[in-house]
This record gives sequence, C-alpha cells and structure tokens, in this order.
Amino acid sequence: MEQEAWRILIVEDDQRLADLTREYLEGNGLRVSIESDGGQAVARILKERPDLVVLDLMLPGEDGLSICRKLRGQYEGPILMLTARTDDMDQVLGLELGADDYVCKPVRPRVLLARIRALLRRSEVVAEVPVVENQRRLEFGPLVIDNAMREAWLNERSIELTSAEFDLLWLLAVNAGRILSREEIFNSLRGIEYDGQDRSIDVRISRIRPKIGDDPMHPRLIKTVRSKGYLFVREAAEGL
Repeated sequence: MEQEAWRILIVEDDQRLADLTREYLEGNGLRVSIESDGGQAVARILKERPDLVVLDLMLPGEDGLSICRKLRGQYEGPILMLTARTDDMDQVLGLELGADDYVCKPVRPRVLLARIRALLRRSEVVAEVPVVENQRRLEFGPLVIDNAMREAWLNERSIELTSAEFDLLWLLAVNAGRILSREEIFNSLRGIEYDGQDRSIDVRISRIRPKIGDDPMHPRLIKTVRSKGYLFVREAAEGL
C-alpha cells in the first residue's frame, strides 16, 4: 500500500481544529475526510472503510466511546482516539473498547502524524508481509495462536481479540520465556519510543489475561516482572 493511498477519516465537531488537522495531514501525503456528527460516524466509517479513524471523545449525536464500541467487530482499521481530558479513566475506557491509541488535546500535529503513521505501518505489515513459516502458528496445549489467520483459540473455542490485543499477545507468545520490557513492546508494536507514562500496554494485558484463561488477580501465563516488563510462561499455558 502506498502512503498516498492511506485514507483518514477525522470524526471531530470542532471544525477549525478538524480543518487545521486535515491541512497538516494532507500536506504530509495523507488523504483526509471529516465527519462532524457522531450520530453519522458509524454508518459512514462502515460504508467508506477508511484506513484509519481519528475519533474525538466528545461529539454531538453520539460520543466517541459509544462509536468505538459499535465499530469493533465490524471495522478492522486502527482507531486513534482524541481526548481533551487528562483523566486516565477516559483513556483506559477507550482502549478497553477497542481503540488502538489515543492522543490528548491540545493536539500537536507532529505527534498526531507520528502516531497515525505508526498505526498504519503496523496494519500495513500485517496485511502485506509474508509470515515466516515457523512463526505462523503457535500451540501451547489448549491455547493456539495463528498469526496468518490472526485468530486464537482456547480449548478449540475462538477468542475474541481486538487487532491491538492480538498483536500484543502474538508478540509475547512468540517471545515465550523471555521478559519483554515496556520499551521493547512499545517500540515493536508502535515504532515509537515509550514515554514512561502510557498505560495502553498494561490495559491490553489486563484484558488479554482472562480471555486466554489466565487469572487476572494471580496471573501465571502472562506474568508481570517487577521493574522489568512482561513474561509469557510457556509451561503455564501448556498446563491450562
């Protein structure tokens, strides 16, 4: 996919901000459309299928969290959420509902562009890079993770994972037995440096654990290693 083909839909009711953002992104080779009505956003996204959605949290008609909830399961592209609030709860909720990343307002155009490009690069790699045969499918007893199909199963039952959750689970599983720091995870999944405050990785791991049969209170499959990072324990997974 050429960068010029990347289509971005901005769902934002602040027309001035939306126009300025569009101008900046288009000046950097992206194709940008704007939707100001939250009530129309879901239908438009599902009809146009943009490569990425920039979604404001506070919108007339329907808020960004509700839109995100409706989109997941129907829309496979990355969702980048904008929030004017610094409260962690808004960011955590957005990630739990399927957003792939978030940027706090006021938006710094270069930061927004970097986040967009990182998400697009990740989706581009998933879509186009051939999977190495010996890393196509991982099996840990009843837990099976297939990178080619981008699906996982536990006891032959499909596990419902967002795109970002699958990417993180695969990264941990393919490095089973090795501690991955937040810096390594962040750089691998997003292609940008970890800022020391972003909680998206922690939120996703907390959501993945119960889905793969791990105990969120006393995890054995994906262990938190204090001051170091996260460890996927092969033996624990095989013993499910």
